[in-house]
Amino acid sequence: MAEKNQPPKKHFLLGNLADPEPFSPPRRSISPVSIPARERQSHGNHLLRQVEQLKPAMQNAKEVQEAAGLDKDGLGLRLEFESFDDIDLAIESLARERSGIELLNVRRDENITFATVFVPDGKLLHFEKLVTDYLGERRDRKGNLRDNSSLVNTIKEIRAASLRELWTDDESEFPRQDDEVFWWEVWLPVRKDRQKVVETFRFLAEAQEISLSSSMLEFPERTVLLAYASRKKMQQSMMTLNSIAELRRAKETAEVFDSLSPEQQPEWIEELMSRCEYSAEGEGVPYVCLLDTGVNNGHPLIFHALADSDLHTVQPTWGLDDQAGHGTSMAGLALFGNLTEPLLSSLPINIRHRIESVKIIPHDNANHGEAYLHGYLTKEAVNRTIITDAFRKRVYGMAVSARDNRDRGRPSAWSSAVDSLAVDAEGENEIPRLMILCAGNIDDLNAWREYPASNSSDGIHDPGQAWNALTVGAHTNLVHITEEDADNYTPIAPTGGISPFSTTSSTWQNHWPIKPDVVFEGGNAADDGISPAWMPSLSLLSTHHKPHERLLTTMNATSAATALACRMAAQLIAVYPQLWPETIRALIVHSAQWTDAMLQTYLPVGKKANKGDYNHLIRHCGFGAPDLDRALWSVSNSLTMVIETDLYPFKKEDGKEPSLRDMNLHRLPWPLDELESLGEIEVEMRVTLSYFIEPNPSTRGVRTRYRYESHGLRFDVKRPHESKHDFRGRINSLAINADEGSSSAGDDTKWLIGPQNRHKGSLHSDVWRGPAAELASRGVLAVYPTLGWWKTRTSLARYNKKARYALIISIHAPETEIDLYTAVENQIGVPITIGTV
Repeated sequence: MAEKNQPPKKHFLLGNLADPEPFSPPRRSISPVSIPARERQSHGNHLLRQVEQLKPAMQNAKEVQEAAGLDKDGLGLRLEFESFDDIDLAIESLARERSGIELLNVRRDENITFATVFVPDGKLLHFEKLVTDYLGERRDRKGNLRDNSSLVNTIKEIRAASLRELWTDDESEFPRQDDEVFWWEVWLPVRKDRQKVVETFRFLAEAQEISLSSSMLEFPERTVLLAYASRKKMQQSMMTLNSIAELRRAKETAEVFDSLSPEQQPEWIEELMSRCEYSAEGEGVPYVCLLDTGVNNGHPLIFHALADSDLHTVQPTWGLDDQAGHGTSMAGLALFGNLTEPLLSSLPINIRHRIESVKIIPHDNANHGEAYLHGYLTKEAVNRTIITDAFRKRVYGMAVSARDNRDRGRPSAWSSAVDSLAVDAEGENEIPRLMILCAGNIDDLNAWREYPASNSSDGIHDPGQAWNALTVGAHTNLVHITEEDADNYTPIAPTGGISPFSTTSSTWQNHWPIKPDVVFEGGNAADDGISPAWMPSLSLLSTHHKPHERLLTTMNATSAATALACRMAAQLIAVYPQLWPETIRALIVHSAQWTDAMLQTYLPVGKKANKGDYNHLIRHCGFGAPDLDRALWSVSNSLTMVIETDLYPFKKEDGKEPSLRDMNLHRLPWPLDELESLGEIEVEMRVTLSYFIEPNPSTRGVRTRYRYESHGLRFDVKRPHESKHDFRGRINSLAINADEGSSSAGDDTKWLIGPQNRHKGSLHSDVWRGPAAELASRGVLAVYPTLGWWKTRTSLARYNKKARYALIISIHAPETEIDLYTAVENQIGVPITIGTV
């Protein structure tokens, strides 16, 4: 192969976002050292009177608690200590754990400190003695003052703690009305016996008719569960309060807003709209084009982002409107993400993209013949938008899939049509498109009971196997059940786990592409041991298709995840409008990371994971959950380099069969001095290669001359102590071997996935981990072609076509003072200037 070593067409670093200084509201400094002396007799007697006044309350609490049959370890009273202005309490001196005196919480209000302390029965004398020693100016045997003044001089008031003193959440979240009923986070102390503390609280709460969640979280010194009650109910019982260390408001879920009456919802929507700024129609504004059930743009949150002229349908008799609700909910998520978050926020929202809609599903589900040739409908839908504006920057989102998974990775007419649209194989201008597809759902409730095995057995639905599309599965962080009648239910998936709805490519033959590519939030389901169910609180909040009836509804599964993926893609295009669709796809994948729950579920426990284990992980979770900030920015100890260029995979000389032509060698401008100074410290290099193939579907063999893909591209990196000449020779051998059907790539053990597993489909990503000094010697990356029908099907005369690709390379070092970004920027010159969001 000929080596192309010319500069790429685009080669730049992502914008550098400096780590911001942590923000905190201004307040006067509180000094723990300089404690003003008090007038001893006046101050001491004031505190002594307050301690004396607490004795009847302590005795009353003891009698009530004994009458209730509580264990003696739980007898006692909660006290609140208040500091003087601008003086921090000597918090460490308040607790005396050997005596059972426990510091429960510390709060600050402006320049005053409050501490809540549990004082067991009989231990109030400890504080009485502290004050009397202060009054008597007690000294030890050597004459040194031991009067506790460093503590007593910081205390302004001592009183019994009420409900308000247990509140450690934001002050604005405290209930203003006695009868407001909501879910409280109840933080219980652990003490000597966690289970006994929980049982006592449950007993007391049930006596007060306070509803409690069956699930709870356990931490080393706290147990957290949920209580559903009003402020009036919570503060009725001193015994109940005495069992609590802290109180907070439980985080709201979609269920909270979904359960609002139609009369209550407009107030929330109006407040949100007052903070929104929409992008007007104009050149350069990205669009999310939804191929779905239509979108009703009469919804107030959608109206300013979707013009009437951008409503289309593939069949005029089907109309433009959304009668099913799916498309309108997709639009809400594509614009705002999960609406629960912006509704609870007070921050301004700048929406820099717009919506297009093409209705591809008839509302009556009638047996329209054309409705079953899905590939044709998808192409017709895209053509409708091209007629409107062929050069708009668009992301096409389609959360519509076949009901079954029988293709098991094999290209179908529908998935092939998607691949053809992405590469624009039939277009005169050859303008590639970013197509984002859902992976398809597991809708069988009984299957959820077999989670996560059910995800492995249910394969991705057509057309999610499309090579050129970004196929989206679902994970979830929604584990908080807030429905009143769901006490016996627990979430099926753990925090960060793959969603019970998500399908996978676990059962596909290994030569088919790795799908899903990534996972976004798709909600959770719950189980009570009898019948699994989906719940609004475990779903995402979005826009209702009948805004005259109600404004909000919920959505879940891979449809919701696909809408979020479309939103992220549009946000990236808004910041980097010059990037190719292949590059946007690569950035989303490159920003993805596996959660702890994914790693724990799909990698072996107790031994080091091998490349086959990581292949198993990716077949379920893709490359993980993407992150917009990671996709947008480089920071000083981490950087991302983006390359957009092309090559000619094949050539045909007169009288000869086509052969391999180009390989591109990319010099990686690694900061050698900086990396070598890190020595054996482990660093990470990630490489993502994204390109679009031209499809040629048939059932004539996967690896024959009739193969599906027009060409393949691969990447490899120079190894330590390998000269550039030797590296070029090795890449030539790899390309020839691949061309002849051999897949040997040699031994390079520090890649997580490895060339045998990563080079599937048209999107390849892998992570190398090793010593920084070794990475410094890996400064050249090759992209080279492999066999495809452009080469083998000479009668079709595609052998001289050019193939473009996006290459993303990043390095990440542990927290260090070495500025990798600046070092690389100095080597490659001034990067393209990118504005901030």
